[in-house]
Amino acid sequence: MKFNFDSPEPIYLQVAEQVEEAIFTGIYRAGEQVPSTTEMSKEFHINPATVLKGINRLVAAGVIEKRRGVGMFVTPDAEKTIREKRRAEFYDRYVSRFTSEARKLNLSEDELIELIRRGYEA
Repeated sequence: MKFNFDSPEPIYLQVAEQVEEAIFTGIYRAGEQVPSTTEMSKEFHINPATVLKGINRLVAAGVIEKRRGVGMFVTPDAEKTIREKRRAEFYDRYVSRFTSEARKLNLSEDELIELIRRGYEA
């Protein structure tokens, strides 16, 4: 994990995003333990409260569960939860804007689909 301390994005969000990415890419799998707040804060020189705030976002999202006295573990549905979240974000960030611009250009659905196919082939 690498954190950009000069970024306008808060460190706690960077923590959440990077742990989420590690889960999504299979570094941490369902049922596996993730590093503790203390371990992360020491390794990356981040305030433990900041790490905890990021981790709590993942707990609230149902991606990580805390087991009192044992640690934090990836939930069984974590990958599915992350995938669904990212698909929704993809739609909001890209598809919605993409189709709006296509309408402005008077592109038909077929023309739009052809452009997408061409993009996949490139």
